[in-house]
Amino acid sequence: MHSKYTFRDARPADMGRMSDLLSQLFAIEQDFEVDLIKQRAGLEMLLQSDRAQAFIAETAGEVIAMATLQIVVSTGEGGLVGWVEDVAVDRAHRGKGVGRRLLDHLQQWSDSQGLSRLQLAADRGNRPALDFYHRNGWSETNLMVLRRAQTHGI
Repeated sequence: MHSKYTFRDARPADMGRMSDLLSQLFAIEQDFEVDLIKQRAGLEMLLQSDRAQAFIAETAGEVIAMATLQIVVSTGEGGLVGWVEDVAVDRAHRGKGVGRRLLDHLQQWSDSQGLSRLQLAADRGNRPALDFYHRNGWSETNLMVLRRAQTHGI
């Protein structure tokens, strides 16, 4: 069963399917809205960045899942860590092990890059996602994500 999935780095040709996966993800997250123009711009920036990586899971040549990671400096770790975003599995493929294997792939890549930890933010109301992360070795911290919209000088 597990051998039917392959994992690779994302390519520009994957952006349409990645946008579809992001739309599925953002449709269930309270803090984001589906906006294909913004999503595509963000994906383009990630694919062009030397401080980011995007991964794809495929089966039978079809892109069915994705995850992105950005490398940031952590003063707490005294080194580089990975900020994981956009873990999205197509709804038709959830519960089949591809998400777990995608996270394993991400972990192996992070280890090869010398990152000292991975971190992510998850929607508090997305119980299935939180349960998934807990089952796969992720633990909650006492930190809370805050954000502030930029006014761009206004």
